[in-house]
Amino acid sequence: MSVYADSSFFASLYLPDKHSAKAQRLAAQHARVWLTPLHRAEWAHAVAQDLFQRRISAAEAQTVYTQFQRDCESHFWIEVALPEMTFERCVQLAQQYASRVALRTLDTLHVASALELGAERFWTFDDRQAKLARAVGLKS
Repeated sequence: MSVYADSSFFASLYLPDKHSAKAQRLAAQHARVWLTPLHRAEWAHAVAQDLFQRRISAAEAQTVYTQFQRDCESHFWIEVALPEMTFERCVQLAQQYASRVALRTLDTLHVASALELGAERFWTFDDRQAKLARAVGLKS
């Protein structure tokens, strides 16, 4: 099973929140989950925001960074570049769906990435992305 998980999945997996238990259950399925540079950038911002908002300490942030790096080095995630046509697909999705669903650029960019990579499933805790993913035929 090939899975594209958006950044909310990665954040919930490594940072405690209301979705962490579900993220852990999904990760335990041992699906092929792609990790792009977009994920890395958003994930780093999520950790920094938790630190800024004092939901985690500097030591906890360092532990989270270390865990994530270990998982990357052990190939727990499948690291890939964004496919060449991702931004064009993002534009198409915006033109087709953004006027009906309150989509942000990152919402359409994640779904476009999933489609361009050929994902079968799309894991997210973001309602807008979930609606768009379902609309284009991705399963959760």
